[in-house]
Amino acid sequence: MRLIYLGTPEFAVPTLDRILSAGHTVLEVVTQPDRPKGRKQELTPSPVKAAAQRHSIPLFQPERIRRPEAIEHLRNLNPDAMVVVGYGQIIPQSIIDIAPLGIVNVHASLLPELRGAAPIQWSIARGYKTTGVTTMRIDAGLDTGDILLRWETPIGPDETAVELSMRLAEAGADLLVDTLARLCAGSIEPQPQDNSKASYAPILKKEDGRIDWSNPAQQIHDLIRGFQPWPGAQTTFRGQSLHLWRSRLICITEVPERWNRKPGAIVHERGVFAMGGDGAALELLEVQLEGRKKMSAEVFANGHHLTNTDQLGA
Repeated sequence: MRLIYLGTPEFAVPTLDRILSAGHTVLEVVTQPDRPKGRKQELTPSPVKAAAQRHSIPLFQPERIRRPEAIEHLRNLNPDAMVVVGYGQIIPQSIIDIAPLGIVNVHASLLPELRGAAPIQWSIARGYKTTGVTTMRIDAGLDTGDILLRWETPIGPDETAVELSMRLAEAGADLLVDTLARLCAGSIEPQPQDNSKASYAPILKKEDGRIDWSNPAQQIHDLIRGFQPWPGAQTTFRGQSLHLWRSRLICITEVPERWNRKPGAIVHERGVFAMGGDGAALELLEVQLEGRKKMSAEVFANGHHLTNTDQLGA
């Protein structure tokens, strides 16, 4: 099949690799323009651009894909289909109409759940037990197109967004190749989404990572796992910002009575623990104080001589 591939993040790289391994012809890779990154703000190519260069595939990096010259450029390639994985721009109807088999998207949720920009992070932060990937045919809405294939998987109790993203990227690559094969054979019956069951995973903001210690410990643990690497889970310690990177849930039945203290209270006792609003606790495993490097919570505790009056989020 003659394809145009639109993608930008690391999540999209396995799908590009798998398409090529399956014998499809990628006429061109469309990805976001190089962006400034790091302290020196040097222009850096997207992960998909780097992958395309490894495979010697022609590149197209329009600032706005909806501009007439970009649309005409894609039309002249005459593809059979297009594939989109995390491209980062809204695809206009004028581009959707170019390929006879349409545009197939790999979305990291079980649609119609978690439509939007950050389904992996929100699936964990909201306490989902299962998630998956969906291939769908793009239309003019926000992840509203007909479902082609779906793949489901449990979310591990301590799995982070980074870890889950790696699993879903590989699964999504396999699902996309299967989808293309079935489209070629005419053996897929697209299924309309049930809009009444839709939920949304909006783009993340820095304030989404702020911890409210009155919440149950499980909810805080899910937030810590889900909002990695950005915006991260943040609280305060002695007036400074403290980023919590890893934690472990301690159920109420495992919490000693002597730990019965206010939400956010720190207990340093054969480990470093913080109390949730429901009486359960979190064992803090890895933290990062403002302006410092990541460190184990035990090293942090010993370096700051924790006391019984220390309170996170105060």
